Amino acid sequence: MEIETETVVTNNENNSEDIDIKTDKVEHYENFEDLELKTNLLRGIFAMGFEKPSAIQQKAIKPLIDKRDIIAQAQSGTGKTGTFSIGMLERIDENLNETQAVILAHTRELAYQIQNVIESLGKFMNLRMNLCIGGTTIRDNINELLENPHIVIGTPGRVLDMINKKALNTRNLRILILDEADEMLSKIFLNQIYDIFRFLPNNIQVALFSATMTPEFFNLTKCFMRDPIKILVKTNELTLEGIQQYFVNVERNDFKYDTICDLYKSFSISQSIIYCNSRRIVEELAHRLIENNFAISYIHGDMTQEERNNIMQEFRSGQSRVLISTDLLARGIDIQQVSVVINFDVPNNIESYLHRIGRSGRFGRKGTAINFVTYYDIKKLHEIEKYYGTEIQEMPSNLESIFT
Repeated sequence: MEIETETVVTNNENNSEDIDIKTDKVEHYENFEDLELKTNLLRGIFAMGFEKPSAIQQKAIKPLIDKRDIIAQAQSGTGKTGTFSIGMLERIDENLNETQAVILAHTRELAYQIQNVIESLGKFMNLRMNLCIGGTTIRDNINELLENPHIVIGTPGRVLDMINKKALNTRNLRILILDEADEMLSKIFLNQIYDIFRFLPNNIQVALFSATMTPEFFNLTKCFMRDPIKILVKTNELTLEGIQQYFVNVERNDFKYDTICDLYKSFSISQSIIYCNSRRIVEELAHRLIENNFAISYIHGDMTQEERNNIMQEFRSGQSRVLISTDLLARGIDIQQVSVVINFDVPNNIESYLHRIGRSGRFGRKGTAINFVTYYDIKKLHEIEKYYGTEIQEMPSNLESIFT
């Protein structure tokens, strides 16, 4: 594998340390037909409306098919889910009655979304899948897993529980995929991921996908990956093209509510997501807006799975146009109609900013990100600008110039 001399400089959150990560030069495949995929998989790809591979798909699908460990970084909305799904599906033996692939996601919503993509891509294949997430009946989950589905998609806690209960047989696993991998290797999930690895075959293929990666992330991957191919982008190239970024100086938190009311009253905005830094703020904002006859919905991790599913279904279908959320929905969730993201609170860490604003402008469409900034947030905003090499402009008074 030829190595490029150029390196990717990856920064930690406070920019006090840089590390150089070499990105591997890999062959590009500009047409899905050139990948020599199974006929029925190719049919599923074209049935989904995919015509040409995206940039990350051109580079990363083939190493997956070739059984290489891979670390792949690409901007939000560029087809990462399709990349690992196609590579994984090509590796599945439909005639083998064994679980061959496990895909781990950090939220139930993302696991659902991955399942939907794989079902669509594999609609002409003879596949069995299991969704292994909390909020579903454990007995039903066990019964499905005992039938040895080809593919298991789940969250770390439930997957580990099913392994410990000897319902999920890992003996013949071929590939493990971590979506939003930097989050999966954060302190929240790290112990569960390590425990899962204890039950995996020594020769299992490991694939990690995310839009953001920290120095700590790369250090951790050395513990469980074998000479992975790295397909990365430079930090200063991470800002999403086609997304206009603005800030509104609200001065104090007390003034945020009036500002958001003015914004929605002054112009008709299509579907949008409002991000808050805590569940308490999500609920307070939602209740105040509902009391003032704004048609909104809200979601956070304390809700039941049924409530979360219903809210997401309403938002995807367009029944609800404004969704207020914690960072639960910041990563990976693909809602095509979202054109505006509002950071009611500037995110606490730099990586979250990219994931949040990536909910707009999916697959090259134009999007808008608006940040409500208090006196205390100005330093944070400058750090975001410096990290991504971008400029976040003050929002003009003429809103028509933004939303038309």
